[in-house]
Amino acid sequence: MRHESEEHALRMAEIIKGVVRSLNVRSFSKLPTTRRTARRSGAIVGRDEGRPAHSEKVKEEVHVPVLTDVHQVADVAAVAEVVDVLQIPAFLCRQTDLIVAAALSGRPVNIKKGQFVSPWDMKHAVAKCRDAGTVRCL
Repeated sequence: MRHESEEHALRMAEIIKGVVRSLNVRSFSKLPTTRRTARRSGAIVGRDEGRPAHSEKVKEEVHVPVLTDVHQVADVAAVAEVVDVLQIPAFLCRQTDLIVAAALSGRPVNIKKGQFVSPWDMKHAVAKCRDAGTVRCL
């Protein structure tokens, strides 16, 4: 598995920032996480204490908001310290404990829709998030 270097993360954030600025839309830099479907997948270089690699550097140097996935309740607090938006991966979109923990972090929460969930049933995931205390559920 190839890992994203700090240089690569900064370069991609700069490119994305330029493209979205030309389109006049808001963007986020999506940083990789360690959770993968393959059991033998390695950790992302630079990931420390649950935090995604290079998040501080991208925010400081490129000045774009940072978004990344959270997969476990135990990771939410550490990740919320360094990113602007917490994202719930599609395959975890029905995990109440994870959604509530993300909502309680004080960060906006983006819940990706799983293929196994109908569009109209996603309102339940959003309701869990809002009921836990944040109206910033995307």
